[in-house]
Amino acid sequence: MGDVMNAERGTRNAEQQGEVDRSDARVDVPRSDFRVPRSIIDSHVHFWDPGELHYPWLTAVPSLDRAFLPTDYAAATGPIPIDRIVFVEANCRPDEAGREVEFVERLAQAEPRVAGIVAYVDLAQGLEARGSGLGATLEALARSPRVKGIRQNIQGQAAGFCRTRGFVEGVREVGRRGLVFDLCATHDQLGEVIGLVRDCPDTRFVLDHCGKPAIRQRAFEPWSENIARLAAHENVCCKLSGLLTEAAEAWCPEDLLPYAARVVECFGQERLLYGSDWPVLTLAGDYGTWYGFTERFTRSWSAADRTRFYADTAARVYGL
Repeated sequence: MGDVMNAERGTRNAEQQGEVDRSDARVDVPRSDFRVPRSIIDSHVHFWDPGELHYPWLTAVPSLDRAFLPTDYAAATGPIPIDRIVFVEANCRPDEAGREVEFVERLAQAEPRVAGIVAYVDLAQGLEARGSGLGATLEALARSPRVKGIRQNIQGQAAGFCRTRGFVEGVREVGRRGLVFDLCATHDQLGEVIGLVRDCPDTRFVLDHCGKPAIRQRAFEPWSENIARLAAHENVCCKLSGLLTEAAEAWCPEDLLPYAARVVECFGQERLLYGSDWPVLTLAGDYGTWYGFTERFTRSWSAADRTRFYADTAARVYGL
């Protein structure tokens, strides 16, 4: 979820990716007109129900303080050909994290497109003796074949949080278990995130929301330099997601282009994943608006590169 922030443009890379007119930002895509790819994996979707679990952060965001379920997602996506979904933990109360996985498993019974779960785990709880601590938590999660990754937000934590010994060892254990670690951090935390990645070479990472650049403040550096440093680590991929809610309320596609272009420049099409961040994105637009931006942004790419971006890389990274 997270703060809704915004930033600078830096248009030198934007032209390479094609123009996106403001009037064309939203598109409706009949399946018969969607050429490449024919199916999409949305690598970043949240479901929640305040009647089932407690989400303390929702009290500050009234428009989101209700249930958002697969039926709502289906209505939001309409004819856009979403084939599979990766659910990402929705920041419920930490003691309810196990119940959140059970909740999503129940949803998946009726919505088989839910192919993967990125679950919350308190990584700093420590590697205790068998039967307790982080090891026991991860063993319990392993009983769900849909659990493909782990996330504990770095965003919102005090400086130095992701560099503590317990957290670093927890992230290493995630890697030893063959799971992915989703990195949710803001632009000003990326320096510490780079250190975490360096210390965990055997863990696969996915950077959420392009590292949450300060688009609203039109700030490009040092975010841009830190994205390049992160991308230098081959075990890191990046989700093109979450940019709408980092932009100003009166955003236009040109505000997003420099940031989208920069992550392509650094990670390449082969390490970039499509994600929506639904329903958080509804704070700044609708699903069609975000999908329309990505469709036009990638229009000049080869069919193979678009297929990787919209589906194949997510399938490979999360083992779907």
